[in-house]
Amino acid sequence: MERREFLQKAAILGGAVALAPDLLASIRFEEEVHQSAPAVKHGLSGKMHLRFFPYELELTHTFTVATFSRKTTPTVQVLIDYEGYTGHGEASLPPYLGYNTEGTMAFLRKVDLSQFSSPFLLEDILTYVDTVAPGETPAKAAIDIALHDLIGQLCGRPLYELLGLDPAKTPSTSYTIGIDTPEIVRQKTLECAERFNVLKVKVGYKGDEEMIRTIREITNLPLVVDANQGWTDRQEALDKLHWLHEQGVQMAEQPMPKTQLDDIAWLTQHSPVPIYADESIQRMADLPKIKGAFHGINIKLMKSTGIREALKMMAWARTEGMDLMLGCMTETSCAVTAAASLSPLVDFADLDGNLLISNDLYDGIGLEKGRLILPNRPGLGLIDIKK
Repeated sequence: MERREFLQKAAILGGAVALAPDLLASIRFEEEVHQSAPAVKHGLSGKMHLRFFPYELELTHTFTVATFSRKTTPTVQVLIDYEGYTGHGEASLPPYLGYNTEGTMAFLRKVDLSQFSSPFLLEDILTYVDTVAPGETPAKAAIDIALHDLIGQLCGRPLYELLGLDPAKTPSTSYTIGIDTPEIVRQKTLECAERFNVLKVKVGYKGDEEMIRTIREITNLPLVVDANQGWTDRQEALDKLHWLHEQGVQMAEQPMPKTQLDDIAWLTQHSPVPIYADESIQRMADLPKIKGAFHGINIKLMKSTGIREALKMMAWARTEGMDLMLGCMTETSCAVTAAASLSPLVDFADLDGNLLISNDLYDGIGLEKGRLILPNRPGLGLIDIKK
């Protein structure tokens, strides 16, 4: 191994160990280009060059949860060029997050990466990016993901390897079945039951029992449920959880509104299945506020600002004895593969966002009998299938 490659690998691995030692031990399109930095040419420039473009994801089925429905999801795709390599990132912008394409691109126009001499200065770069403007977590995640992809490519190693993770320890991912009519629920279940080891069911409305019974007509696979804050009475929620437990449900996400933290803590204390936080958390700063109210947390890169902060959140949760889950939005294989690169560290994975769309940009994360298979290629290991 050349000295330069060794030092680069040591830089990212050392940073990861500092953040989470306990974890690591166990279509062509019309581009929008900005910044005054010159175009990067291999061996001639040490400047990073940021590019980005909007891209709307088309869902195979209408996606319905307790509070909304949609058929598309806007995204902004991010590329960072450096010394002839290009790192890929993604900002997924489902409406409920509160961000949009225009605001995301406006934020990215403010980001000046040309001031940094190397993408290996992750802590400095991402600290700076976080100060450009408050919020905008998907945009910050996109830059974080692109930088990690870029570093892996520069080192010639998969990202999971640089993080010290064993790809053989990736979990199975659940596959999400949204709220729908019995006919559509039956169709979706038939389409996916043979490919996955666990199904995730959106609940939190008056038809919960009908949804579960319809799925049970087709399969006896283990289930997890996500109420998306849809239940408001804690005793009613507890009764539902006891019934769901009898139906083979193994875990429940965010059963009640995040504003009802005391009720959630009571429910967690009495629930027959583990309760995970979703809407109640976004970033590291949110975690101390929910201490004792949940069994586990669902980390999503679009909310955490990316991989770097997700590792910090994982370390905190494990220290507090909490379980871990990785989730996603509707995303291309870019962002899903980035999250999956961390999946050997978690108890549950819900990383099916790329499987819910019909116009993916990349070939990345794979599946084998429902288990996540990480690509053995440098960085995220993405292949651009739109070229």
